[in-house]
Amino acid sequence: MLRTVIPRVKTDVLDQLSETDAQAVRAVLAAATAADGAAPISEHVLLQFGSAAGVGQHLVMRDASGEVAGYAHREDAAEPDGPRPIVDAEAVVAPASRRQGYGRALLEEITSEGRLARIWSHGDHPGARALGARLGYRVVRELQQLRRSLSGVTPADLPEPVLPDGVTLRTFRPGEDDAAWLGVNARAFSWHPEQGRMTQADLDDRKAEPWFDPAGFFLAEADGEVIGFHWTKVHPEGPERPIGEVYAVGVDPSRHGGGLGTALTLAGLRHLAGLGLDTVLLYVEADNAPALKVYHRLGFTAFSVDVVHEGPYPESAQH
Repeated sequence: MLRTVIPRVKTDVLDQLSETDAQAVRAVLAAATAADGAAPISEHVLLQFGSAAGVGQHLVMRDASGEVAGYAHREDAAEPDGPRPIVDAEAVVAPASRRQGYGRALLEEITSEGRLARIWSHGDHPGARALGARLGYRVVRELQQLRRSLSGVTPADLPEPVLPDGVTLRTFRPGEDDAAWLGVNARAFSWHPEQGRMTQADLDDRKAEPWFDPAGFFLAEADGEVIGFHWTKVHPEGPERPIGEVYAVGVDPSRHGGGLGTALTLAGLRHLAGLGLDTVLLYVEADNAPALKVYHRLGFTAFSVDVVHEGPYPESAQH
């Protein structure tokens, strides 16, 4: 049996990453993505790199030579204060530094000062499962990635969206529609720990990204008010051809049950099909049965899963 050795490490806790540290962390992320088949850090965290107005803290763990061996991002959770402070976190250990104790040391840094952490494991990495179980973490959330093929599919091959009476569809106007979109997004995702917290700054960050295209951002209106949306995204070409994404579909709760969600989803899919993409993906909570029903009916199937480990709970630790 391999013995886990907790290394002598230096961890810098930073409000902002320097360009040098950001480049070093990106190299670790690229190596981990290649090794694991899944990006270890979400878009939300990547948008904090280099931002003086970013949210949360960057934890940069270095080995004895000063090389980056691990990285984590943590930020205060939205819940009111309880007996333990709660943080949301994401973490990665460089592939060359794994099974040497860096993962455990990184988790201990994330949860220092008695913090309870909710830590993402993108791709549900088996190593993260094993380490979490040993240290008293529980899986409390599952996010499924679904995909469907668009290869050879034209917009005309997909059903025409059928909008409810009195509802019209148009594209997003940056600046003019920001407040209306933020309002309907907050209502549609009031239950969602990330999407429902989107602010003007979050929206501005995404509008500044190279992939942002208002032509693929659809708004549904009724009586002059925005009541739903479908925001699509095209991931740039990397190891595989560009992939489309159903980035976010939301419907005002007062408009649920009328088929608007399906119509919006189809409008975005037809747009992505018109770009000549081979594949489209989306993320959906594993317990969101109504959304899963819609997406399965539109040809999406399971591709991968991300999970959230919550802890540590010492009484659950495996020894």
